Amino acid sequence: MMESASSRPGLADLILLLGRLLLSLIFLHEAWSLATDITATVDTFAKLGLSAPVAFATIALQIGAGLSIATGFLCRLGALALAFFCLATALLFHTNLASQNELLHFEKDLAIAGGMFVLAASGAGSISIDNLLRKRTNGPHPWLRAVL
Repeated sequence: MMESASSRPGLADLILLLGRLLLSLIFLHEAWSLATDITATVDTFAKLGLSAPVAFATIALQIGAGLSIATGFLCRLGALALAFFCLATALLFHTNLASQNELLHFEKDLAIAGGMFVLAASGAGSISIDNLLRKRTNGPHPWLRAVL
């Protein structure tokens, strides 16, 4: 069966996929780093005044939302979660703007949050699980349709 040109991914779809993969990479890598040395992670969080459950929740958020964005499954929700996570990180932990390094991290977190807000508004694109679910003949469940 021959595929029509309109059903094949275009350049914009491929760029959106590449953008999703690049955005997700930093969170998946960080979660992996935190999880592989969980003792050091819990100690670091404790020094910041944060409990072990917050450390575990951070790892879970980064893995869950990172995979959401990479695969394009509930991508808008994953992007919103990470956008607010980045804003919180910038505003809570990178506040010494007199330090060039802290200013850079503050700006990086704001930039990533901006990218996540754009992704939340645009959706995952055609190369995504969200798109496959949207195309199902009987359609996705109503609660799922609302977030796709």
